[in-house]
Amino acid sequence: MPIYEYISEHPDDPEQSCPVCRRGFELRRPVDRAPLEKCLVCKHPVRKVISRVNVPEITKPLSVSDAKAAGFTVLEKRDKGVYEKL
Repeated sequence: MPIYEYISEHPDDPEQSCPVCRRGFELRRPVDRAPLEKCLVCKHPVRKVISRVNVPEITKPLSVSDAKAAGFTVLEKRDKGVYEKL
């Protein structure tokens, strides 16, 4: 199940948000369910936030031995449209 982030529609207004939705919260929900419209605590309107994706930074290009160790099949071009497995 993916994790979705929600935040109050009015985070600066203490009368229209609680400390939970003002700060924002995460919730695990099935993909086929509609997004939340109200905070689970105070029942005021919330909106879904698009999260940043955590992608590991590759510091060096993969070598042939690194690719093989990771389980990839390494091919080398021999001729036009012909590749050979290393």
